[in-house]
Amino acid sequence: MKHKSVYLMLAVIISTMGTFIVINALSNFTGFMVYLGFTPDGSGTLISWILAFIVTVLYCYSAAKNSDVKRYMFKLDVLKCISIVAAVCAGIVEEVVFRKWVMDYLDSEGFSIFIQIFASGVAFSVVHVIWGIKSIKAGVNAAISTFLLGLALGAIQGESMNAHFSPTVLKPASKTFSR
Repeated sequence: MKHKSVYLMLAVIISTMGTFIVINALSNFTGFMVYLGFTPDGSGTLISWILAFIVTVLYCYSAAKNSDVKRYMFKLDVLKCISIVAAVCAGIVEEVVFRKWVMDYLDSEGFSIFIQIFASGVAFSVVHVIWGIKSIKAGVNAAISTFLLGLALGAIQGESMNAHFSPTVLKPASKTFSR
């Protein structure tokens, strides 16, 4: 099987992150949707939607500079379909962990929005250094790009007044096209 390690990685992402989503959605679907920011009054601001769209486009454009990403960006096959499911799962869980939990905790401790955004970006970057297993260059590139993406998503989170709706919806799109 070609791409066996990729399929294994996607299976782990879907099974772990997907389980978190399914358990929360089944236990209290409405509450989980509200927690994610999917409410009529918590759907973000116009500026947060515009920023989320711009960040998504820029991230996809940046990812397309990688020759492997560029080659497979719009290729639809079984691997891409599985990647889409993994991207949705990862996008939701990452927004909960890095924007909701980290930023809300720091906010409750009285830290400024700038510290919250910075800490969220650093934490997001540190987790993505795992790509360094493939190569040091890949790890450094992943750390830098996810730090910048984390800062941007944190700023959107701050602008949207803690409504996770806009980044949660658009982030999987950026992940889907950059895989």
